[in-house]
Amino acid sequence: MRTLIRQDFLDAFNQVDVLLTPVAPTPAFKIGEKTADPLQMYLSDIFTIPVNLAGTCALSLPCGLSSTGLPIGLQLIGRPFGEETILQAAYAYEQATDWHKQAPKI
Repeated sequence: MRTLIRQDFLDAFNQVDVLLTPVAPTPAFKIGEKTADPLQMYLSDIFTIPVNLAGTCALSLPCGLSSTGLPIGLQLIGRPFGEETILQAAYAYEQATDWHKQAPKI
């Protein structure tokens, strides 16, 4: 399965340099909010797990705030050993937006 996931990523990188995805399926939750439900905690990481399985590189950065003021993140995914490309893309995004300057409501 890991090989198939990796191949899907490599196929995508034949078309694009960077993939942009959410970090999580929902905005951030308050500290301690989901500790009683391990499945919900696991599902919060569902968009970051494939990157680890495929051996590609990724980073997350702020891209907004929810209606309750909690942070929303985006994930930039690059080719294996493509850290320079995703760092350049993240820098360009931060120069074009000001989300990284806004503090979440905790």
